[in-house]
Amino acid sequence: MKINMERVKRDINNLASFSSTPGRGVTRLAFSKEDIQAKGYLMAQMEAAGLHVYQDGYGSLFGRREGTDPDLPTVMIGSHYDTGIGGGPFDGVAGVIAGIEIARVLKENNISHRYPIEIAAFNDEEGARFGNAMSNTRAMAGLLKEDELDSTKDINGKPLREAMQECGIKVDLESAKREKGSIKSFFELHIEQGPVLEESGKDVGIVDSVVGLDRYEVRFKGLSGHAGTTPMLGRKDALVSASKFIVAVNEIAREAGKDAVATVGEMSIYPNASNVIPQLVKLSVDIRATESEVINRMSEMINEELEKIKYSDPVEIDVRRGVDIPPVKMSDENAELLKEKASELGLEYHIMNSGAAHDAMVMAALAPSNIVFVPSVGGVSHRPEEWTEYEDLGNGMELMLHSIIQISK
Repeated sequence: MKINMERVKRDINNLASFSSTPGRGVTRLAFSKEDIQAKGYLMAQMEAAGLHVYQDGYGSLFGRREGTDPDLPTVMIGSHYDTGIGGGPFDGVAGVIAGIEIARVLKENNISHRYPIEIAAFNDEEGARFGNAMSNTRAMAGLLKEDELDSTKDINGKPLREAMQECGIKVDLESAKREKGSIKSFFELHIEQGPVLEESGKDVGIVDSVVGLDRYEVRFKGLSGHAGTTPMLGRKDALVSASKFIVAVNEIAREAGKDAVATVGEMSIYPNASNVIPQLVKLSVDIRATESEVINRMSEMINEELEKIKYSDPVEIDVRRGVDIPPVKMSDENAELLKEKASELGLEYHIMNSGAAHDAMVMAALAPSNIVFVPSVGGVSHRPEEWTEYEDLGNGMELMLHSIIQISK
């Protein structure tokens, strides 16, 4: 009973072809044409694996393999298949394909299990289009609010709800919610996206906790004018104020210490012309740390900095808080099972924290949740060069397979 890595390679390569930036990495944004294509492919693979396939009210895709006692809570395996701009082929996708391949192996070997097993494929984890990361699992946990569907818009001004409806989704957040206790455990296999496993020579990582995440959208509004004829004195340059803020965010994170990080990763400028003073700057702020107190203090300092800029500069500043998720501890009980199975399979494991946010941290509000990491070559991710050796990926999938068989008995 083994994972078929040729099938896994085929699936990952096929999904990488559903990209709006061919030849420049994988770009598959939520509720896009490429999203629809990838979802269709995944549905076909789930059906071929003998799963009952359905979508929830947010558009999350599920494949269910019934247990001998269908009234018991389900064991869920899942991850995401959306990407950032010009990402790699493994981020998220590896975990979705792991679930489907496990279902294939169970079917081929006539493995029965008492608890139902569900494979979950999420299409809006990255938040690259609408800026609201891990939306699928937040909807499942009842943390996604109805007004977000209308107030959240992409770069072209299209509301999230409208984009979902264009994809044929009957939007219903209430139906997307899962009750606490309806899921026995949630497991996510993911590439590490960092260098720790490769440098340590370990086969897999068993995640102990995931950093907290605080995300903001900040808008600086000034006044446009001719770059040549508007005197420096009296200008209302939104980009100058935004630049001061970006430098301050970097310094705040450095001073916070304790593995804290802060990033301004997205920025748009209007009218974005070389001969016009910027009137509007919109940017994102991403704060992460392993302690809630550190995140809260960084948020306070960032807001204090905005107040200073508002006082000193002739610009208007608007702040919108996006995702706010505290640090999350993974399940100790299931971690012990993963350690036991890793040892049985001869895999060396490393207990580690995750500096990246993952769907499992939201799912922890619903059920005991765990993440298994596999090594990333050079620690590279969110770039076209992202790579994980298939032998390493296979190790992680084998660990997941044997753990799922045990926990679903």
